Amino acid sequence: MNMIAYRKDSVAASLAGTGLSGVRKVHANLHAAPLVSLALQRNEGCLSEDGALVVRTGAHTGRSFQDKFIVDEPETSAEIWWGYINQKLTSAGFSRLTNGVRGYLQGQVLFTQDLYAGAVPEHRIRVRLVTTNAWHALFARNMFIRPAAEDLEDFEPDYVILHAPNFTVDPVSCGVRTEIAIALSFAQKLIVIAGTQYAGEIKKSIFTVMNWILPGKGVLPMHCAANIGEAGDTALFFGLSGTGKTTLSSDPQRQLIGDDEHGWSTEGVFNFEGGCYAKVINLERDAEPDIWNASHRSGTVLENVAVDHDGRLDLADNSLTVNTRSCYPLDFISNAQRDGMGAPPRNVIMLTADAFGVLPPIARLTPAQAIYHFLSGYTARVAGTEKGLGSEPKAAFSSCFGAPFLPRPPEVYGALLMRYLAEQKATCWLINTGWIGGPYGVGRRISIAHTRALLGAALGGQLDRTAFRTDPYFGLSVPCGVPGVPDEVLDPARSWPNQSEYATKAKKLVSLFAENFANFADKVPVAVRAAAVGLAAADRNGSLVS
Repeated sequence: MNMIAYRKDSVAASLAGTGLSGVRKVHANLHAAPLVSLALQRNEGCLSEDGALVVRTGAHTGRSFQDKFIVDEPETSAEIWWGYINQKLTSAGFSRLTNGVRGYLQGQVLFTQDLYAGAVPEHRIRVRLVTTNAWHALFARNMFIRPAAEDLEDFEPDYVILHAPNFTVDPVSCGVRTEIAIALSFAQKLIVIAGTQYAGEIKKSIFTVMNWILPGKGVLPMHCAANIGEAGDTALFFGLSGTGKTTLSSDPQRQLIGDDEHGWSTEGVFNFEGGCYAKVINLERDAEPDIWNASHRSGTVLENVAVDHDGRLDLADNSLTVNTRSCYPLDFISNAQRDGMGAPPRNVIMLTADAFGVLPPIARLTPAQAIYHFLSGYTARVAGTEKGLGSEPKAAFSSCFGAPFLPRPPEVYGALLMRYLAEQKATCWLINTGWIGGPYGVGRRISIAHTRALLGAALGGQLDRTAFRTDPYFGLSVPCGVPGVPDEVLDPARSWPNQSEYATKAKKLVSLFAENFANFADKVPVAVRAAAVGLAAADRNGSLVS
Protein backbone atom coordinates (compact mmCIF):
# COMPACT_ATOMS: atom_id res chain seq x y z
CA MET A 1 0.00 0.00 0.00
CA ASN A 2 2.04 2.90 -1.33
CA MET A 3 -0.40 5.73 -0.80
CA ILE A 4 -1.19 8.96 0.96
CA ALA A 5 -4.50 8.87 2.80
CA TYR A 6 -6.60 11.97 2.14
CA ARG A 7 -10.20 10.71 2.18
CA LYS A 8 -12.01 10.85 5.49
CA ASP A 9 -12.71 7.09 5.55
CA SER A 10 -9.10 6.15 4.74
CA VAL A 11 -7.78 8.51 7.42
CA ALA A 12 -10.11 6.91 9.94
CA ALA A 13 -8.97 3.42 8.93
CA SER A 14 -5.30 4.30 9.26
CA LEU A 15 -5.89 5.70 12.76
CA ALA A 16 -8.25 3.01 14.06
CA GLY A 17 -7.38 2.01 17.60
CA THR A 18 -5.21 5.09 18.24
CA GLY A 19 -7.83 7.32 19.85
CA LEU A 20 -7.09 10.04 17.28
CA SER A 21 -9.74 11.82 15.22
CA GLY A 22 -10.07 14.99 13.19
CA VAL A 23 -6.57 14.67 11.76
CA ARG A 24 -6.18 16.62 8.53
CA LYS A 25 -3.62 14.44 6.74
CA VAL A 26 -2.13 10.99 7.25
CA HIS A 27 0.63 9.38 5.20
CA ALA A 28 -0.30 5.74 5.67
CA ASN A 29 2.06 2.81 5.05
CA LEU A 30 4.34 4.60 2.63
CA HIS A 31 7.25 2.61 1.23
CA ALA A 32 10.87 3.65 1.62
CA ALA A 33 11.25 5.89 -1.45
CA PRO A 34 8.35 8.29 -0.71
CA LEU A 35 9.30 8.37 2.96
CA VAL A 36 12.84 9.42 2.07
CA SER A 37 11.49 12.03 -0.34
CA LEU A 38 9.17 13.50 2.28
CA ALA A 39 11.88 13.45 4.92
CA LEU A 40 14.10 15.53 2.62
CA GLN A 41 11.25 17.92 1.74
CA ARG A 42 10.56 18.44 5.44
CA ASN A 43 14.27 18.99 6.26
CA GLU A 44 14.35 15.98 8.55
CA GLY A 45 17.73 14.85 7.23
CA CYS A 46 20.04 14.70 4.23
CA LEU A 47 21.34 12.04 1.86
CA SER A 48 24.74 10.43 1.94
CA GLU A 49 26.54 10.12 -1.39
CA ASP A 50 25.28 6.50 -1.53
CA GLY A 51 21.65 7.45 -0.88
CA ALA A 52 21.26 6.63 2.82
CA LEU A 53 19.11 9.03 4.87
CA VAL A 54 21.27 10.73 7.52
CA VAL A 55 19.42 12.16 10.52
CA ARG A 56 20.20 13.76 13.86
CA THR A 57 18.45 12.98 17.14
CA GLY A 58 19.44 16.14 18.96
CA ALA A 59 20.26 16.03 22.65
CA HIS A 60 19.18 12.40 23.06
CA THR A 61 21.50 10.00 21.25
CA GLY A 62 20.59 6.92 23.26
CA ARG A 63 17.77 5.47 25.32
CA SER A 64 16.47 7.57 28.23
CA PHE A 65 16.20 4.60 30.56
CA GLN A 66 15.43 6.77 33.58
CA ASP A 67 12.34 8.06 31.79
CA LYS A 68 10.79 4.65 31.11
CA PHE A 69 7.54 3.89 32.92
CA ILE A 70 4.97 1.11 33.08
CA VAL A 71 1.44 1.93 34.12
CA ASP A 72 0.51 0.41 37.47
CA GLU A 73 -2.75 -1.39 36.62
CA PRO A 74 -4.63 -4.03 38.65
CA GLU A 75 -4.59 -6.51 35.77
CA THR A 76 -0.80 -6.63 35.53
CA SER A 77 0.80 -5.05 38.60
CA ALA A 78 1.56 -8.25 40.53
CA GLU A 79 3.57 -9.73 37.64
CA ILE A 80 5.83 -6.76 36.87
CA TRP A 81 9.45 -6.47 38.01
CA TRP A 82 9.07 -3.06 39.61
CA GLY A 83 12.11 -0.93 40.38
CA TYR A 84 14.49 1.50 38.74
CA ILE A 85 14.07 -0.30 35.38
CA ASN A 86 10.28 -0.51 35.43
CA GLN A 87 9.10 2.59 37.23
CA LYS A 88 5.46 2.90 38.25
CA LEU A 89 3.19 5.42 36.57
CA THR A 90 -0.33 5.93 37.86
CA SER A 91 -3.29 5.43 35.57
CA ALA A 92 -4.22 9.08 36.11
CA GLY A 93 -0.74 10.25 35.16
CA PHE A 94 -0.75 8.08 32.05
CA SER A 95 -4.17 9.41 31.09
CA ARG A 96 -2.94 13.01 31.33
CA LEU A 97 0.17 12.11 29.31
CA THR A 98 -1.86 10.31 26.66
CA ASN A 99 -4.44 13.08 26.38
CA GLY A 100 -1.71 15.68 25.96
CA VAL A 101 0.07 13.67 23.28
CA ARG A 102 -3.17 12.91 21.42
CA GLY A 103 -4.12 16.57 21.45
CA TYR A 104 -0.72 17.46 20.03
CA LEU A 105 -0.82 14.75 17.34
CA GLN A 106 -4.25 15.78 16.12
CA GLY A 107 -2.80 19.09 15.01
CA GLN A 108 0.04 17.53 12.99
CA VAL A 109 0.59 15.87 9.64
CA LEU A 110 1.02 12.24 10.62
CA PHE A 111 2.75 9.12 9.33
CA THR A 112 1.51 5.65 10.17
CA GLN A 113 3.06 2.24 9.66
CA ASP A 114 1.31 -1.09 10.22
CA LEU A 115 3.87 -3.78 10.98
CA TYR A 116 4.50 -7.13 12.64
CA ALA A 117 6.80 -8.11 15.49
CA GLY A 118 7.54 -11.84 15.37
CA ALA A 119 8.33 -13.99 12.34
CA VAL A 120 6.13 -16.88 13.55
CA PRO A 121 2.44 -16.03 12.99
CA GLU A 122 1.15 -17.63 16.20
CA HIS A 123 3.62 -15.62 18.30
CA ARG A 124 3.56 -12.26 16.50
CA ILE A 125 1.85 -9.02 17.38
CA ARG A 126 0.46 -6.38 15.03
CA VAL A 127 1.86 -2.92 15.69
CA ARG A 128 0.54 0.45 14.52
CA LEU A 129 2.99 3.34 14.78
CA VAL A 130 1.74 6.92 14.61
CA THR A 131 4.50 9.51 14.32
CA THR A 132 5.10 13.07 13.18
CA ASN A 133 8.28 12.35 11.20
CA ALA A 134 8.80 10.57 7.89
CA TRP A 135 12.21 9.29 9.00
CA HIS A 136 10.81 7.66 12.14
CA ALA A 137 8.21 5.93 9.96
CA LEU A 138 11.03 4.67 7.72
CA PHE A 139 12.98 3.51 10.76
CA ALA A 140 10.03 1.44 11.95
CA ARG A 141 9.39 0.09 8.45
CA ASN A 142 13.02 -1.04 8.22
CA MET A 143 13.11 -2.41 11.76
CA PHE A 144 9.94 -4.48 11.97
CA ILE A 145 8.40 -7.09 9.70
CA ARG A 146 6.49 -5.64 6.75
CA PRO A 147 3.11 -7.32 6.09
CA ALA A 148 2.04 -8.32 2.60
CA ALA A 149 -0.21 -5.76 0.88
CA GLU A 150 -3.30 -7.96 1.24
CA ASP A 151 -2.73 -8.22 5.00
CA LEU A 152 -2.92 -4.44 5.35
CA GLU A 153 -6.47 -4.24 4.04
CA ASP A 154 -8.05 -5.35 7.31
CA PHE A 155 -5.14 -4.68 9.65
CA GLU A 156 -6.15 -4.25 13.29
CA PRO A 157 -3.34 -3.41 15.72
CA ASP A 158 -2.65 -5.38 18.87
CA TYR A 159 -0.45 -2.55 20.18
CA VAL A 160 -0.37 1.14 19.26
CA ILE A 161 2.63 3.47 19.56
CA LEU A 162 1.87 7.19 19.81
CA HIS A 163 5.19 8.78 18.92
CA ALA A 164 5.55 12.52 19.52
CA PRO A 165 9.28 13.30 19.54
CA ASN A 166 8.79 17.08 19.61
CA PHE A 167 6.12 17.12 22.30
CA THR A 168 7.20 18.55 25.66
CA VAL A 169 5.82 16.58 28.59
CA ASP A 170 4.63 18.34 31.75
CA PRO A 171 6.39 16.15 34.32
CA VAL A 172 4.45 17.50 37.31
CA SER A 173 0.96 16.82 35.99
CA CYS A 174 1.90 13.48 34.42
CA GLY A 175 3.94 12.21 37.34
CA VAL A 176 7.11 11.54 35.36
CA ARG A 177 10.72 12.59 35.91
CA THR A 178 11.43 15.04 33.08
CA GLU A 179 9.99 16.46 29.87
CA ILE A 180 10.62 13.05 28.28
CA ALA A 181 8.41 10.00 28.78
CA ILE A 182 8.40 6.45 27.46
CA ALA A 183 5.28 4.95 28.98
CA LEU A 184 3.66 1.58 28.39
CA SER A 185 0.23 0.30 29.40
CA PHE A 186 -0.14 -3.46 29.06
CA ALA A 187 -3.84 -3.28 29.91
CA GLN A 188 -4.55 -0.66 27.25
CA LYS A 189 -1.95 -2.09 24.83
CA LEU A 190 -0.66 1.42 24.28
CA ILE A 191 2.84 2.91 24.18
CA VAL A 192 3.48 6.66 24.39
CA ILE A 193 6.91 8.04 23.46
CA ALA A 194 7.34 11.79 23.84
CA GLY A 195 10.17 14.29 24.01
CA THR A 196 12.97 12.27 22.40
CA GLN A 197 13.99 11.82 18.77
CA TYR A 198 16.09 8.70 19.44
CA ALA A 199 14.46 5.98 17.33
CA GLY A 200 15.72 3.10 19.44
CA GLU A 201 12.90 3.85 21.89
CA ILE A 202 10.42 2.60 19.27
CA LYS A 203 12.27 -0.65 18.75
CA LYS A 204 12.90 -1.41 22.41
CA SER A 205 9.36 -0.57 23.51
CA ILE A 206 8.04 -3.35 21.31
CA PHE A 207 10.78 -5.66 22.55
CA THR A 208 9.53 -4.96 26.07
CA VAL A 209 6.03 -5.93 24.93
CA MET A 210 7.32 -9.22 23.50
CA ASN A 211 9.16 -9.86 26.77
CA TRP A 212 5.83 -9.39 28.52
CA ILE A 213 3.62 -11.51 26.27
CA LEU A 214 5.70 -14.53 25.29
CA PRO A 215 6.58 -16.08 28.69
CA GLY A 216 2.87 -16.62 29.26
CA LYS A 217 2.84 -18.72 26.06
CA GLY A 218 5.85 -20.76 27.13
CA VAL A 219 8.16 -18.93 24.71
CA LEU A 220 11.51 -17.48 25.82
CA PRO A 221 12.13 -13.95 24.48
CA MET A 222 15.84 -13.23 24.14
CA HIS A 223 18.14 -10.25 23.62
CA CYS A 224 20.52 -12.11 21.34
CA ALA A 225 21.71 -12.64 17.77
CA ALA A 226 21.13 -15.91 15.93
CA ASN A 227 22.55 -17.62 12.87
CA ILE A 228 22.48 -20.98 11.08
CA GLY A 229 25.37 -23.13 9.86
CA GLU A 230 25.59 -25.13 6.66
CA ALA A 231 24.38 -28.23 8.52
CA GLY A 232 21.26 -26.39 9.68
CA ASP A 233 22.63 -25.90 13.19
CA THR A 234 21.35 -22.78 14.94
CA ALA A 235 23.53 -20.79 17.33
CA LEU A 236 22.47 -18.03 19.72
CA PHE A 237 24.73 -15.14 20.74
CA PHE A 238 23.92 -13.32 23.97
CA GLY A 239 26.02 -10.30 24.85
CA LEU A 240 25.94 -6.69 25.96
CA SER A 241 27.30 -3.79 23.95
CA GLY A 242 30.99 -4.10 23.10
CA THR A 243 31.23 -7.87 23.53
CA GLY A 244 31.25 -8.72 19.81
CA LYS A 245 27.68 -10.02 19.40
CA THR A 246 27.15 -8.43 15.98
CA THR A 247 30.67 -9.16 14.76
CA LEU A 248 30.70 -12.83 15.74
CA SER A 249 27.16 -13.60 14.59
CA SER A 250 27.84 -11.98 11.20
CA ASP A 251 29.66 -14.89 9.62
CA PRO A 252 29.72 -15.26 5.81
CA GLN A 253 29.69 -19.05 6.28
CA ARG A 254 26.42 -18.95 8.26
CA GLN A 255 22.97 -17.53 7.55
CA LEU A 256 21.95 -14.61 9.78
CA ILE A 257 18.52 -15.03 11.36
CA GLY A 258 18.79 -11.68 13.13
CA ASP A 259 21.16 -9.49 15.11
CA ASP A 260 19.25 -8.60 18.28
CA GLU A 261 15.84 -9.99 19.31
CA HIS A 262 14.53 -13.56 19.10
CA GLY A 263 12.14 -16.06 20.61
CA TRP A 264 12.79 -19.70 21.50
CA SER A 265 9.80 -22.05 21.36
CA THR A 266 9.35 -25.81 21.17
CA GLU A 267 9.59 -25.52 17.37
CA GLY A 268 12.82 -23.50 17.30
CA VAL A 269 14.12 -19.94 17.10
CA PHE A 270 12.45 -16.98 15.38
CA ASN A 271 13.32 -13.34 14.84
CA PHE A 272 11.11 -10.60 16.24
CA GLU A 273 12.31 -8.11 13.65
CA GLY A 274 12.65 -7.54 9.95
CA GLY A 275 15.71 -5.33 10.12
CA CYS A 276 18.97 -4.50 11.88
CA TYR A 277 20.02 -1.59 14.07
CA ALA A 278 23.80 -1.82 13.99
CA LYS A 279 26.34 0.32 15.79
CA VAL A 280 28.64 1.77 13.14
CA ILE A 281 31.20 3.82 15.05
CA ASN A 282 34.60 2.92 13.54
CA LEU A 283 32.95 0.42 11.19
CA GLU A 284 35.52 -0.99 8.76
CA ARG A 285 34.62 -2.26 5.32
CA ASP A 286 36.98 -5.24 5.40
CA ALA A 287 35.94 -6.36 8.89
CA GLU A 288 32.15 -5.96 8.45
CA PRO A 289 31.41 -5.91 4.70
CA ASP A 290 27.69 -6.69 4.99
CA ILE A 291 26.99 -3.98 7.54
CA TRP A 292 29.19 -1.56 5.59
CA ASN A 293 27.34 -2.23 2.34
CA ALA A 294 23.93 -2.00 4.01
CA SER A 295 24.90 1.35 5.50
CA HIS A 296 25.87 2.78 2.13
CA ARG A 297 22.65 2.41 0.17
CA SER A 298 19.27 4.00 -0.36
CA GLY A 299 16.59 3.10 2.16
CA THR A 300 18.93 2.92 5.14
CA VAL A 301 18.57 5.36 8.04
CA LEU A 302 21.82 6.56 9.63
CA GLU A 303 21.45 8.11 13.09
CA ASN A 304 24.02 10.69 14.22
CA VAL A 305 26.63 9.61 11.67
CA ALA A 306 28.93 12.42 10.56
CA VAL A 307 28.48 13.49 6.94
CA ASP A 308 30.05 16.38 4.99
CA HIS A 309 28.43 18.71 2.46
CA ASP A 310 29.17 16.28 -0.38
CA GLY A 311 27.47 13.39 1.42
CA ARG A 312 30.67 11.60 2.41
CA LEU A 313 30.33 9.67 5.66
CA ASP A 314 32.93 9.64 8.42
CA LEU A 315 32.23 6.54 10.48
CA ALA A 316 35.13 7.29 12.83
CA ASP A 317 33.66 10.65 13.90
CA ASN A 318 32.14 10.37 17.38
CA SER A 319 31.59 14.09 17.88
CA LEU A 320 27.83 13.59 18.22
CA THR A 321 27.93 10.24 20.03
CA VAL A 322 29.75 6.92 20.09
CA ASN A 323 26.30 5.39 19.64
CA THR A 324 26.07 6.03 15.90
CA ARG A 325 23.55 3.69 14.30
CA SER A 326 22.51 2.22 10.98
CA CYS A 327 18.97 0.90 10.49
CA TYR A 328 18.25 -1.20 7.41
CA PRO A 329 15.98 -4.07 6.34
CA LEU A 330 17.31 -7.56 6.96
CA ASP A 331 17.22 -8.30 3.23
CA PHE A 332 20.06 -5.76 2.80
CA ILE A 333 22.28 -8.51 4.29
CA SER A 334 23.36 -10.94 1.58
CA ASN A 335 23.29 -14.08 3.76
CA ALA A 336 20.14 -13.32 5.75
CA GLN A 337 17.67 -16.09 6.54
CA ARG A 338 14.63 -14.74 4.71
CA ASP A 339 11.89 -16.31 6.82
CA GLY A 340 13.53 -15.26 10.11
CA MET A 341 13.34 -18.77 11.58
CA GLY A 342 15.72 -21.54 12.57
CA ALA A 343 15.77 -24.96 14.21
CA PRO A 344 16.22 -25.30 17.99
CA PRO A 345 19.72 -24.09 18.84
CA ARG A 346 22.57 -26.56 19.02
CA ASN A 347 24.87 -24.03 20.69
CA VAL A 348 24.21 -21.10 23.02
CA ILE A 349 27.02 -18.55 23.25
CA MET A 350 27.22 -16.06 26.13
CA LEU A 351 29.65 -13.26 25.36
CA THR A 352 31.50 -11.05 27.80
CA ALA A 353 34.34 -8.55 27.51
CA ASP A 354 36.20 -8.97 30.79
CA ALA A 355 38.34 -5.89 31.33
CA PHE A 356 39.81 -7.31 34.55
CA GLY A 357 41.75 -9.74 32.33
CA VAL A 358 41.03 -12.90 34.33
CA LEU A 359 38.21 -14.86 32.65
CA PRO A 360 39.25 -17.59 30.20
CA PRO A 361 38.57 -16.87 26.52
CA ILE A 362 36.21 -19.85 26.24
CA ALA A 363 34.55 -22.23 28.67
CA ARG A 364 31.94 -24.94 28.35
CA LEU A 365 29.06 -24.38 30.75
CA THR A 366 26.87 -26.90 32.50
CA PRO A 367 23.15 -26.08 32.27
CA ALA A 368 23.23 -24.75 35.84
CA GLN A 369 26.25 -22.58 35.07
CA ALA A 370 24.50 -21.32 31.94
CA ILE A 371 21.52 -20.15 34.00
CA TYR A 372 23.87 -18.53 36.50
CA HIS A 373 25.71 -16.57 33.80
CA PHE A 374 22.46 -15.78 31.98
CA LEU A 375 21.00 -14.21 35.11
CA SER A 376 24.31 -12.44 35.82
CA GLY A 377 24.72 -10.97 32.31
CA TYR A 378 28.28 -9.85 33.00
CA THR A 379 30.59 -7.63 31.01
CA ALA A 380 32.91 -4.76 31.97
CA ARG A 381 32.96 -1.14 30.94
CA VAL A 382 36.12 0.86 30.45
CA ALA A 383 37.13 4.50 30.03
CA GLY A 384 36.19 5.82 26.61
CA THR A 385 32.95 3.85 26.36
CA GLU A 386 30.96 5.85 28.90
CA LYS A 387 31.26 9.24 30.55
CA GLY A 388 32.49 9.30 34.12
CA LEU A 389 34.52 6.10 34.06
CA GLY A 390 38.01 6.30 35.50
CA SER A 391 41.05 4.27 34.63
CA GLU A 392 39.75 1.16 36.44
CA PRO A 393 37.28 -1.13 34.64
CA LYS A 394 33.79 -1.32 36.06
CA ALA A 395 31.81 -4.55 36.22
CA ALA A 396 28.41 -4.35 34.56
CA PHE A 397 25.67 -6.90 35.23
CA SER A 398 22.50 -6.88 33.14
CA SER A 399 20.15 -9.77 33.88
CA CYS A 400 19.45 -12.01 30.89
CA PHE A 401 21.79 -9.73 28.90
CA GLY A 402 18.91 -7.29 28.56
CA ALA A 403 17.64 -6.06 31.95
CA PRO A 404 16.32 -2.70 30.62
CA PHE A 405 13.74 -4.57 28.52
CA LEU A 406 12.47 -7.09 31.08
CA PRO A 407 9.00 -6.28 32.44
CA ARG A 408 8.94 -9.56 34.40
CA PRO A 409 11.44 -10.70 37.06
CA PRO A 410 14.65 -12.18 35.57
CA GLU A 411 14.05 -15.59 37.13
CA VAL A 412 10.98 -15.99 34.89
CA TYR A 413 13.24 -15.93 31.83
CA GLY A 414 15.87 -18.02 33.59
CA ALA A 415 13.31 -20.77 34.25
CA LEU A 416 12.33 -20.80 30.57
CA LEU A 417 15.97 -21.06 29.49
CA MET A 418 16.50 -23.92 31.94
CA ARG A 419 13.48 -25.70 30.47
CA TYR A 420 14.65 -25.39 26.88
CA LEU A 421 18.23 -26.36 27.66
CA ALA A 422 16.92 -29.52 29.32
CA GLU A 423 14.46 -30.35 26.55
CA GLN A 424 16.56 -29.50 23.51
CA LYS A 425 20.07 -30.34 24.78
CA ALA A 426 21.93 -27.26 23.52
CA THR A 427 25.58 -26.91 24.49
CA CYS A 428 26.40 -23.65 26.26
CA TRP A 429 29.62 -21.67 26.07
CA LEU A 430 31.00 -18.59 27.77
CA ILE A 431 33.30 -16.64 25.43
CA ASN A 432 35.41 -13.76 26.73
CA THR A 433 36.43 -11.19 24.12
CA GLY A 434 38.13 -8.97 26.70
CA TRP A 435 41.68 -8.63 28.00
CA ILE A 436 44.60 -10.96 28.76
CA GLY A 437 48.07 -10.33 30.20
CA GLY A 438 46.63 -7.80 32.63
CA PRO A 439 43.56 -5.62 33.08
CA TYR A 440 42.45 -2.87 30.72
CA GLY A 441 45.25 -0.33 30.42
CA VAL A 442 47.93 -2.95 31.10
CA GLY A 443 47.07 -6.07 29.14
CA ARG A 444 45.88 -6.48 25.56
CA ARG A 445 42.55 -7.32 23.98
CA ILE A 446 42.12 -10.93 22.90
CA SER A 447 42.56 -10.95 19.13
CA ILE A 448 39.47 -11.43 16.99
CA ALA A 449 41.36 -14.14 15.10
CA HIS A 450 41.77 -16.17 18.29
CA THR A 451 38.13 -15.61 19.27
CA ARG A 452 36.94 -16.71 15.84
CA ALA A 453 39.13 -19.83 16.08
CA LEU A 454 37.64 -20.69 19.47
CA LEU A 455 34.09 -20.05 18.27
CA GLY A 456 34.66 -22.11 15.13
CA ALA A 457 35.97 -25.02 17.19
CA ALA A 458 32.94 -24.85 19.49
CA LEU A 459 30.35 -24.61 16.69
CA GLY A 460 32.16 -27.18 14.55
CA GLY A 461 32.24 -29.83 17.28
CA GLN A 462 36.04 -30.02 17.52
CA LEU A 463 35.90 -29.28 21.25
CA ASP A 464 33.80 -32.39 21.81
CA ARG A 465 37.04 -34.38 21.50
CA THR A 466 39.22 -32.05 23.58
CA ALA A 467 40.42 -32.44 27.17
CA PHE A 468 39.23 -29.77 29.62
CA ARG A 469 40.60 -28.37 32.86
CA THR A 470 38.70 -26.65 35.68
CA ASP A 471 39.53 -23.00 36.26
CA PRO A 472 40.47 -22.66 39.95
CA TYR A 473 38.71 -19.32 40.48
CA PHE A 474 35.54 -19.52 38.42
CA GLY A 475 34.86 -23.26 38.27
CA LEU A 476 34.68 -23.14 34.48
CA SER A 477 35.60 -26.01 32.14
CA VAL A 478 38.32 -24.68 29.84
CA PRO A 479 39.77 -26.58 26.85
CA CYS A 480 43.40 -27.56 27.33
CA GLY A 481 44.28 -26.90 23.72
CA VAL A 482 42.70 -25.46 20.56
CA PRO A 483 44.53 -25.36 17.21
CA GLY A 484 45.65 -21.85 16.31
CA VAL A 485 45.24 -20.49 19.86
CA PRO A 486 48.33 -20.07 22.11
CA ASP A 487 48.28 -21.80 25.50
CA GLU A 488 48.77 -18.50 27.33
CA VAL A 489 45.56 -17.23 25.73
CA LEU A 490 43.59 -20.29 26.83
CA ASP A 491 44.96 -19.93 30.37
CA PRO A 492 44.90 -16.19 31.15
CA ALA A 493 46.91 -16.62 34.37
CA ARG A 494 49.90 -17.69 32.28
CA SER A 495 49.74 -14.43 30.32
CA TRP A 496 50.16 -12.26 33.43
CA PRO A 497 53.74 -11.42 34.46
CA ASN A 498 52.73 -11.36 38.14
CA GLN A 499 50.66 -14.31 39.37
CA SER A 500 49.83 -12.65 42.68
CA GLU A 501 48.28 -9.70 40.88
CA TYR A 502 46.28 -12.10 38.72
CA ALA A 503 44.96 -13.85 41.83
CA THR A 504 43.95 -10.54 43.38
CA LYS A 505 42.00 -9.47 40.28
CA ALA A 506 40.36 -12.90 39.92
CA LYS A 507 39.18 -12.86 43.53
CA LYS A 508 37.89 -9.32 43.06
CA LEU A 509 35.78 -10.35 40.08
CA VAL A 510 34.48 -13.41 41.93
CA SER A 511 33.34 -11.15 44.77
CA LEU A 512 31.55 -8.85 42.31
CA PHE A 513 29.73 -11.82 40.78
CA ALA A 514 28.70 -12.97 44.26
CA GLU A 515 27.48 -9.52 45.26
CA ASN A 516 25.35 -9.26 42.15
CA PHE A 517 23.95 -12.79 42.36
CA ALA A 518 22.71 -12.18 45.89
CA ASN A 519 19.73 -10.53 44.14
CA PHE A 520 18.66 -13.92 42.74
CA ALA A 521 20.06 -16.53 45.12
CA ASP A 522 16.76 -17.21 46.91
CA LYS A 523 14.79 -17.33 43.65
CA VAL A 524 16.63 -20.05 41.71
CA PRO A 525 17.06 -23.82 42.09
CA VAL A 526 19.78 -25.22 44.35
CA ALA A 527 21.80 -26.40 41.33
CA VAL A 528 22.05 -22.84 40.03
CA ARG A 529 23.10 -21.51 43.42
CA ALA A 530 25.79 -24.21 43.55
CA ALA A 531 27.08 -23.05 40.15
CA ALA A 532 27.86 -19.58 41.49
CA VAL A 533 31.52 -18.76 40.86
CA GLY A 534 32.23 -18.15 44.54
CA LEU A 535 31.02 -21.64 45.42
CA ALA A 536 32.01 -23.61 42.34
CA ALA A 537 35.71 -22.95 42.71
CA ALA A 538 38.33 -22.89 45.44
CA ASP A 539 41.42 -20.74 45.37
CA ARG A 540 44.87 -22.21 45.00
CA ASN A 541 45.14 -22.62 48.79
CA GLY A 542 41.97 -24.68 48.95
CA SER A 543 39.74 -22.10 50.65
CA LEU A 544 36.68 -20.59 49.10
CA VAL A 545 37.38 -17.57 46.94
CA SER A 546 35.97 -14.45 48.53
